[in-house]
Amino acid sequence: MLKELDYPFDAEYILKKSKSLRRQLLSDGNLKIHKKIAVLGGSTTHDIIRILELFLLNQGIEPEFYESEYGRYWEDAVFGSEKLDEFQPDVIYIHTSNRNIKVWPALGDSDEVVADKLDTQYTHFEKMWEVAADKWNCPIIQNNFELPFYRTLGNQDGVNVCGKTSFINRLNNKFAEYARNNDNFYINDIHYQSAAYGLDAWSAPLYWHMYKYSLCLSAIPWLTHNIANIIKSIYGKNKKSLVLDLDNTLWGGVVGEDGPENLELGPETSMGQVYMEVQSYIKELKTLGVMLNVDSKNNEENALAGLLHPDGILKPEDFLVIKANWEPKSKNIMEIAAQLNILPDSLVFVDDNPAEREIVRAQASGVSVPEIGVPEDYIRNLDHGGYFEVTNISNDDLKRNDMYKADRKRQEQQSAFTDYRDYLLSLNMKAEIAPFSFRYMSRIAQLTNKSNQFNLTTKRFTQGEIEKISADEGYITLYGRLEDRFGDNGVVSVVIGRIEDKRLHIELWLMSCRVLKRDMEYAMMDALVKESLRYGINTVYGYYYPTAKNKMVQDFYLLQGFEKVEENESGTIWRLELSEQYENKNRVIELMNTEEEL
Repeated sequence: MLKELDYPFDAEYILKKSKSLRRQLLSDGNLKIHKKIAVLGGSTTHDIIRILELFLLNQGIEPEFYESEYGRYWEDAVFGSEKLDEFQPDVIYIHTSNRNIKVWPALGDSDEVVADKLDTQYTHFEKMWEVAADKWNCPIIQNNFELPFYRTLGNQDGVNVCGKTSFINRLNNKFAEYARNNDNFYINDIHYQSAAYGLDAWSAPLYWHMYKYSLCLSAIPWLTHNIANIIKSIYGKNKKSLVLDLDNTLWGGVVGEDGPENLELGPETSMGQVYMEVQSYIKELKTLGVMLNVDSKNNEENALAGLLHPDGILKPEDFLVIKANWEPKSKNIMEIAAQLNILPDSLVFVDDNPAEREIVRAQASGVSVPEIGVPEDYIRNLDHGGYFEVTNISNDDLKRNDMYKADRKRQEQQSAFTDYRDYLLSLNMKAEIAPFSFRYMSRIAQLTNKSNQFNLTTKRFTQGEIEKISADEGYITLYGRLEDRFGDNGVVSVVIGRIEDKRLHIELWLMSCRVLKRDMEYAMMDALVKESLRYGINTVYGYYYPTAKNKMVQDFYLLQGFEKVEENESGTIWRLELSEQYENKNRVIELMNTEEEL
């Protein structure tokens, strides 16, 4: 990732150097997923596309764009066009602003008249979303509205029903309600973005009247950074974990020198209050499922004493791994990734020391290292960075910290056994394996976009695509949920197979690395074979497409009893002939409800 595109960034530099930044991103050798993005604009969008491409490339997404003609966002979305129909977008972004509101209340309008105008303007957009969703079945990102740059009624503009401010607020509420009730529909909150940027600068009339830009040129990187955060979140490229320094990061002072009693943390001083607020923000991230870890140059005893400060919000039990030692922080952070069984590019390292940040950037490849600034700016810079952008929150997300703590207990349990099978039996594992269920659609889509190491084809699916496949009788689908004596692991495995002439082609097989070597893959294969035989399938084909991240599963089908039938630059194809004499390979996991649902 390019440091120049991490928040806080220099917008003028990005606009000026966009071509050279693009060349760097395309030549960095990192694998990127290809996505088609249709940008339907109510104003000029060329520069938005130019800069959005940079932020998407920086997130590992190589975009291909369709751009509507100026102002024809509604016509393209509702009626389509030959080019757009041919394009078949993976994502639709509708870039509108309050310049595209055509029905406004007039001073003196009654409440009923204003309500009618509100419904008329809202319906204009709702119809467009419904038609586009039905036609393309892909995620739709819609701007809400920024506030007007003037207030005819002054401070009453947001109170009087005839005020533009009031009207926009009510429209935004209706947009938000639609987003709450419709999967695959996301709001790009320019109402907030314009306020954070500065409404007077954002809405400078010169750019509209001269170029038909709905925002000033220098705000475009801020806008597109936010759009890219939504798209990368949809496709599972959010970060998973914070790795935090302690001294002068979670509190003021050095605990080993000042002692925990003299740290700046608590309500007595202004700086102590700042650090309390920082810890409160991080605690909120934990509730979203962000995993917290410590990487600090400290004696462990001192680190724990600081975390036990009576005014501290974060306590030792809030962290999964605490590395308090004198090893290089880059070494510690790679060990943390290994212990959590996640890739380094899932980590965000937060440290007040610029030298430590630079060392981690250089020696811990893939780790995000934001410039956090002074303590008063820590929250803003982390938050605006969008590392943990929320699009969908699953129950598994909310329980992630508990799940990883349970994994640590499993590791401790394993060390007490000399026989690995005895260890697996001691876990008392139970699995629910069944066709895709509506209650798990969000988690299933999330897994297809997050799993890299144990993903045989690395195909990605949106929730809408998952729901469509689930309803198609030409597919066999299975999810696997695993629990044991230490807790519920949630949905950890997904299989999608396409039926063709009594043959099944496995288009997707993935599993969370948290349950590797627990025989869940065998339980899933047993269920897949059983379901295939029920459909009269006699041959199953498996596909492995190698990437830099999934080499660990290159022999997966060999271990499952398949024979290799083809190998080329793209990967390998495997075949398994089925018979009623198939012997189940799972010997340690008890199945729950499978008989009823398969």
